[in-house]
Amino acid sequence: MTILHANRFSALVGAIYDAAANPALRSAALEQVSNFVGGCAATILSRDAAGHVIEIHQHVGTEPRFRQLYRDRYVELDPLLDRHLHLAADQTVGVTDIMPHADFVATSFYREWVEPQGAIDLAAVALERSDARTTILQVLRHRSRGTVDEAMRERMRLLAPHLQRSRVMGRQIGARSHSVDDLADVLDMLGTAICLLDADGRVVHANAAGRRLFADANLLAMVGDRIVARNTQTDKIFRGLLDIASRGETESASRRRVEPVTSMDGEHYLLHASALKQERDLPPRDVAATVLFVQKASMVSSLVPDAIAAAFRLTPSELRVMMAIVEIGGVPDIAAKLGIAETTVKTHLGRLFEKTGAGRQADLVKIAAGFAVPFVQRTGRGNDPV
Repeated sequence: MTILHANRFSALVGAIYDAAANPALRSAALEQVSNFVGGCAATILSRDAAGHVIEIHQHVGTEPRFRQLYRDRYVELDPLLDRHLHLAADQTVGVTDIMPHADFVATSFYREWVEPQGAIDLAAVALERSDARTTILQVLRHRSRGTVDEAMRERMRLLAPHLQRSRVMGRQIGARSHSVDDLADVLDMLGTAICLLDADGRVVHANAAGRRLFADANLLAMVGDRIVARNTQTDKIFRGLLDIASRGETESASRRRVEPVTSMDGEHYLLHASALKQERDLPPRDVAATVLFVQKASMVSSLVPDAIAAAFRLTPSELRVMMAIVEIGGVPDIAAKLGIAETTVKTHLGRLFEKTGAGRQADLVKIAAGFAVPFVQRTGRGNDPV
């Protein structure tokens, strides 16, 4: 490595560690990594140990449609796929380590995914590996640079431990720096009313659904910075849940209890309270000690299609058929509902059996039920939490 390259390497390592402390710098750091190793696009991604689920953590230089295509179709055609799960830490592998480049160029993966991006080759290096998953850095090589060479492999190998340490540092810093304000936007997106209480039962934060619940005041209301139940039965249950949560881990089984309550206007709700882990050196006031969940009761089951699709690697068409099986049932009715031929439904059904291991439609319904959300979202009046 020349002095110029050594200086660039040193500066890049600094940028990688800066990005650990400041997430806003991560894309720029990854772009510098891609340029330094001689790539035109880079992605940090994880695969589970079974090779079924892919998660893209960071990316630069790749259009959204190509990322989606990789997830949906071409991940199975990636010639480095099998090697992803067996790479040793810091080990770099290129396509030519797997097959002659002439054979790679003849694949649909190259013709339909690599070449349309102006690339000619790709390489991957392992960053982290556990029993659960492997995390890698994958870099595309532009056709103007030629195929992956030893210099590119060596630079990726040298950067891998720094990227790995930066990711670990970033997780540690993030775990210590999250506050209620950091989570407010996320909590406001949820339909369940969520309230964070301090050790003395004062409200530290309530999400949008929680504020609507208090404004309605038929079940719970806010008096100052405390929650007050509107009837005796609800008050007894509410106080009991907070007492259980305050006892900590010794009451873990009881703390998972969900209690039904009824509001002043006859609506049914579910209450659940759980203790939050506390840092011993933090003052108790204004630090969340308990989280309270309030959900309007509903008998309607809510499924998570994205989770089902990810778990079994279903295509969008297969997922639609599976959801239709749950909601409708018979092949003719599904075909009519989706506007497709019965033979097409049967084809998708066969693939669903193969991917899920189910032997009949009833088994698919049971599998889908396993993804049911315990606190479901029901459409109804306005934006009430349900």
